Amino acid sequence: MKISSTHILTGFAVIGVILLVGGSLMSGKTQQGTGVTTPLPEVTKDYSSFASCLAEKGAKFYGAFWCPHCSEQKALFGKMAVEKLPYVECSNPDKKSQTQVCIDAKITGYPTWELAGGERLSGSQTLATLAAKTSCVLPE
Repeated sequence: MKISSTHILTGFAVIGVILLVGGSLMSGKTQQGTGVTTPLPEVTKDYSSFASCLAEKGAKFYGAFWCPHCSEQKALFGKMAVEKLPYVECSNPDKKSQTQVCIDAKITGYPTWELAGGERLSGSQTLATLAAKTSCVLPE
């Protein structure tokens, strides 16, 4: 069986289409270290009152602008509510040092939620967990 240049070009074209389609499917969020992509869900509810309640109850969300888990945590609230979050930025622009407020609070990882009374929750938290810990009501 003889392979012609037409067969070779067709093979390259097929590979190119596979890479193109695969790349567009991979345009979501990549899970760190896995190469697996999971798009962040679009938040359709308005969690602004929930975010405001967390602040009123004395909760603080410590994070860093470069932290992917902090971005995922913010994404749970949606664009409408993120401005109301009791968020404290811990990273200086150099990404290597902490702001003084986070040094004073002894924040060692991101995200960290500090609740009234001093309880701390490390890592991303579900909205249901935050609601249960603060008595803030999630929208229906």
